[in-house]
Amino acid sequence: MSKQNKNQNTEQKPMLFGRENYKYLFIGLAFIILGFALMSGGGSKEPDVWNPEIFSFRRIRLSPMLILFGIIVEIYAIMRKPE
Repeated sequence: MSKQNKNQNTEQKPMLFGRENYKYLFIGLAFIILGFALMSGGGSKEPDVWNPEIFSFRRIRLSPMLILFGIIVEIYAIMRKPE
């Protein structure tokens, strides 16, 4: 009886995602982290001084596009059928 239990427990279940899916998941996560990293900063050390750097191209256009692209890659990685 114990041999049957061991055989049943050693059966490997197929992975939910394939190797390519995980690769795309990590690539999408890297784009999202990069987007948030580029969005950070630009503050002023003195609260009374205006710093126009917060409205730069990098923070207003590039960072949100990288984050959105990362989310699209994540959705693709989840929806892609493993081989």
